[in-house]
Amino acid sequence: QTRHYYRVVVQESHKPSDGRCIEVIGTFMPVEADDRQVYIDMERAKYWISVGAQPTEIVESLMNRQSKKESK
Repeated sequence: QTRHYYRVVVQESHKPSDGRCIEVIGTFMPVEADDRQVYIDMERAKYWISVGAQPTEIVESLMNRQSKKESK
């Protein structure tokens, strides 16, 4: 059985989604326990957002999920 594993990346909008990424800033593993499913380097994510990057709805929800987890 395959364990699904997704990378959270910074990607230029005009590049193909399966092309080279600028930076890997996190991971999402949906089959892991809740406390280990999401890891995003929030400092890097905030940096990229501050210079104009726009997170997708899914990445935004993962960031919210991690920030709630960290605040507990």
